[in-house]
Amino acid sequence: MANPLDTDAGSELFGSYEAELKLVQADLNQKLEQIPELSGEPRKAAVRQAERALDEANELLDQMRIEKQNIPSSTRSKTNQRFRNFETDIDSLKRKLKSLSSDRKALFGNRYTDDPSTTDDQLEQRQQLLSGTDRLDRSSQRLRESQRIALETEDIGRGTLADLHTQRETIQHTRAGLLESEGYVERSVKTLRGMARWLQIG
Repeated sequence: MANPLDTDAGSELFGSYEAELKLVQADLNQKLEQIPELSGEPRKAAVRQAERALDEANELLDQMRIEKQNIPSSTRSKTNQRFRNFETDIDSLKRKLKSLSSDRKALFGNRYTDDPSTTDDQLEQRQQLLSGTDRLDRSSQRLRESQRIALETEDIGRGTLADLHTQRETIQHTRAGLLESEGYVERSVKTLRGMARWLQIG
């Protein structure tokens, strides 16, 4: 359960991530527009830069996914819609980058050929490059998943701390009530004892 005191902070954080994501999205769009004009090593470098920008965009989406839970329910529906729009946009950019990355002739330049007479050394080099790219993609996916789990765990931890704080205040309030009741009882006992002594003397 999120701390009600964190709702304003959650809105501000979401807005901050949203503004940052817009900048990353614009940068990613610019990089994707440049890639078709390149080939060979410059194209591969541009693809790597775009992949890093895409990773950053996904990380910001993960942050926003968590922070929007702290936004008041009265405004959360609009926030959810904006978030879904961002998810759709980033997914579209991801597909575009994948399409540009799969153009191997542009990536490898004149070294790429479908000619069956291609030497074994060239094939091996190409396979090694593709294998390295696949490993990098898998590593990036695992890293994003680990970050997502860490963020969710942090959110759960904040909720747990908020619950403990509420329970502590409840216990303190109950304890104060018990102490006050004990004082009433003690004064009542003294009053009864005084009345008993007065009756005995009388």
